[in-house]
Amino acid sequence: MKSSDYHFVTNWRVNGTIEEVADILEDPLDLVRWWPSVYLDVKEIRPGDENHIGRVIDLYTKGWLPYTLKWQFTVVEVERPTGIVLEAKGDFNGHGVWTLKQDGEWADITYDWRISAEKPLLKWLSPMMKPIFSANHHWAMDKGLESLQIELQRRRATSPEELSQLPTPPQATFTF
Repeated sequence: MKSSDYHFVTNWRVNGTIEEVADILEDPLDLVRWWPSVYLDVKEIRPGDENHIGRVIDLYTKGWLPYTLKWQFTVVEVERPTGIVLEAKGDFNGHGVWTLKQDGEWADITYDWRISAEKPLLKWLSPMMKPIFSANHHWAMDKGLESLQIELQRRRATSPEELSQLPTPPQATFTF
């Protein structure tokens, strides 16, 4: 493994169904709204087929460290509602696998993310800063869980009053 290679496994557990979670994860154009602490801009480059295979999404993202990332993902596999496989390229290259499993009233969500930093600053600093860059990723995923829980509540709300009482997703703290 090169010093600029990273492997992260994130586990989330939310009250809900894997179908609800799959609906959210399969709509990347909505990431800026429900996960705004990380996703600054998202654009569809290519729609893909009826199952989203081949769909290409362009992303501009951040964490709590003062840098941003520009990258794209291509959907290479979808097993609705239990999994999505993505290939990433840009400021980092690699692949991610979302796996969803139902456990009673809970959805267990795993994201297995294997990437290599390609952004020159990250690539050059990875040998020394890997623990800090890893902490940045974990922060982003913690914000994702918090935002996903709020989004599930938002989608289940039955009245404008109920919607108005929900917390807002954590916001981005800077942009460059």
